[in-house]
Amino acid sequence: MSIMRANDRPTKQAPEANFTGQVLQDPVIVGTPPSRMRATNVSFMPGARTAWHSHPVGQTLYCVTGIGRIQLEGQQVQELHPGDTAVIPPNTRHWHGAAPNRLFIHLAMSEVTEDGAGTEWFEKVNDDDYTAQTAPIG
Repeated sequence: MSIMRANDRPTKQAPEANFTGQVLQDPVIVGTPPSRMRATNVSFMPGARTAWHSHPVGQTLYCVTGIGRIQLEGQQVQELHPGDTAVIPPNTRHWHGAAPNRLFIHLAMSEVTEDGAGTEWFEKVNDDDYTAQTAPIG
């Protein structure tokens, strides 16, 4: 067993090239082979969001607190609430982040491929896509 102490993993400011607004990342784990798991607690300030991106093995988001938004390319924007889990299929363009007036924190979990390939980043999400009407919660 190993214990990774919180003090050994400082909070990082997310890179501006891949995010809009203030986003903080707290690493949980970067697996060592044979594990390919990566997990990060991501804190989005109101209005902050990722750029469009995809993951070769997919991604799972567990919503911890606040109100978030997510959109898969070609689909309507969805609202995310504490306790919700979003499962994004492999190689699916998507974005996620906070609602315009709410803080949002999620645990982002994904795996890299056997050869180490991870997230592929694309263009930033425009304001029209971000502010689009969210789908009804059903």
